[in-house]
Amino acid sequence: MGLNSPYKTYQNQSVTTASPGELTLMLYNGCLKFISMAKSAMRDGDYESKNFNLVKAQNIIRELMVTLDTKTEVSQNMMAMYDYIHKRLIQANVKNEVSILEEAEEYVVEFRDTWKEILIIHRKNRFGEGGKA
Repeated sequence: MGLNSPYKTYQNQSVTTASPGELTLMLYNGCLKFISMAKSAMRDGDYESKNFNLVKAQNIIRELMVTLDTKTEVSQNMMAMYDYIHKRLIQANVKNEVSILEEAEEYVVEFRDTWKEILIIHRKNRFGEGGKA
């Protein structure tokens, strides 16, 4: 058996020591990574890779949906947007259309950027001006 690479060890430790807020940020970033890889595969005509990466992006959106507490109006609106993004990812995969994928990507970028700002504000409130995401 081979040894774990230092990068893989770091990745595992990053996930196991991350706060729930940081894990959510990681999910958004992962989703964007898979969307980007799917776009590239789509442009290259690599349908297997496109599908593989879009399914991963869809799974991340589903995870965000499952873990969302929908007791507030804001979170209910987020759920509706997650559902829309999920449907657009499926449509992009079926129709093989980059434009649909780019639309979904824009929404995920907005969620990610907003979430990152929330984390920064939370850290500043908790630890002072030195908090960064």
